[in-house]
Amino acid sequence: MQRIGVTLFLSGSLLLQVAAAAPPPAPADFERYAEALVAGVYSSDAPGVAVLVMRGDDVLYRGARGKADVGANVPLAPGDLFRIGSVTKQIAAAGLLTLVDAGKVALDDPLSKYLPTYPDGARITIEHLLNHTSGIKSYTEMPGTWRERIRRDLTTEQMVDYFKRAAPDFAPGEAWGYNNSGYVLVGAVIEAATGEPWHRYLERALFQPLGMQDTGYGADPAIVARQVKGYIVDGPNLTPPPGISMTQPHAAGALVSTVDDLARWNRGLHQAQLLKPATYKRMITPIGKAKEPGYGFGIGTTTVRGNPALQHSGGIPGFTSHLMYVPAAHITVAVLQNSETAYGVQDPESLARRLAAAALGAPYPPVTAVVIDPAVLGRYEGVYRVDVEATRELRVIDGMLTAQRTGGPRYTLTAVADDTFVYPDGFTRLQVLRDAQGNVAAMRFWPDGEGDSLDAALTDQALPIDLARPGEEIKRLARSYTLPALVTSATIAMLCAMLVWRRRRRPPGARMLPQQVR
Repeated sequence: MQRIGVTLFLSGSLLLQVAAAAPPPAPADFERYAEALVAGVYSSDAPGVAVLVMRGDDVLYRGARGKADVGANVPLAPGDLFRIGSVTKQIAAAGLLTLVDAGKVALDDPLSKYLPTYPDGARITIEHLLNHTSGIKSYTEMPGTWRERIRRDLTTEQMVDYFKRAAPDFAPGEAWGYNNSGYVLVGAVIEAATGEPWHRYLERALFQPLGMQDTGYGADPAIVARQVKGYIVDGPNLTPPPGISMTQPHAAGALVSTVDDLARWNRGLHQAQLLKPATYKRMITPIGKAKEPGYGFGIGTTTVRGNPALQHSGGIPGFTSHLMYVPAAHITVAVLQNSETAYGVQDPESLARRLAAAALGAPYPPVTAVVIDPAVLGRYEGVYRVDVEATRELRVIDGMLTAQRTGGPRYTLTAVADDTFVYPDGFTRLQVLRDAQGNVAAMRFWPDGEGDSLDAALTDQALPIDLARPGEEIKRLARSYTLPALVTSATIAMLCAMLVWRRRRRPPGARMLPQQVR
């Protein structure tokens, strides 16, 4: 396909200069590009992916690679059914908004109008539930949820009873926090307003009018019988996901669908087939405390090659997903994967972003690695202050620079210049900055490789000890500290790290979240 020239300027913000008159690719060229991209990520004999890319009503690519059932050697097909996890949220949100349009619910209604006994329900509005500003404790973060309890079939009332007395994270409207409990309550409000199960209402009000015949409730045996198998991939190991009752993801993540039905959904939602224009605008416009994270009602905002886009990811045991829409060109990208993997490996969001950019006629350039002397990389090591609460650590491991934000996973970076590095997603970039004397002073970070940068100053704080690599850490510290300081620092760091590890440990699959900024 036609390749578009791109120049990267790393100064204050990352400006992506794309040929102004870049035409969209021809369908045949795009299909070859997509086939090669998918084949480069997914193996044909392992869990895989189904993908659909459309521009308007034209299908640019529809395909699948990998196995629907590895043990039985059943290949994936583009029309297969997958759990979609939190992509469910935008569908549940739109279902509730149809009731707003019908005058049965108002966004400023208190939760207590529909659930009279909910604690502090008079202060929590419907809008707070939809844009994650309610402060209600997310039940997926409560101790014990992901053990035996997650396997029980529960009613909506039982789900609400489980979390309603948990201490809130903040007062309604005072902050933003991604919240699966809030969307259980979205489902509960739908039920209170309609008198029918939330998923039955969505079927009647949304799926049937849009012709979404392959979308349904993940606890329905008829749907489960048609669904592909999900897996957890951990290096060479392939295991089934932990068992859960699909009653518990509820309106936060319990739907099953196909890439074709998700394209029908995007067309219906974003082309004025479901909601009044003013209601739709409210849905896709982040406000208040939801503005900074860019979250509307069940849907997030982003950009692709400078074009505004709407998106949401899903992660649920055995499956990950991503649905994207670029309004300017009416581009839909749906990616459904039947495995859970680590960040940066087989990431549906990264795949969707690359495909959307190519469909715009502005594909992201390939990452070309350069070799940097480990001694030079060692000068970049340190703790960089992002804000009052967060830092980002740079550390050299096995001759490669790695980055880790407070509370986040560690990523191995690829050098593309002496001071510039790319994250595994191929988009997110980091540049090391020097002062007038040439000393390392800060880092500059571009989430998704576009838009405004985030700067973090290098601190004099010592890197914490990495308990997974004690030998190398002792050597590193020995080069930098006197023996008494080494012993004291090592002891404190090891104790703190053990406490953090114990606090954060949870079983695999304990997530129904959108994939977060790295």
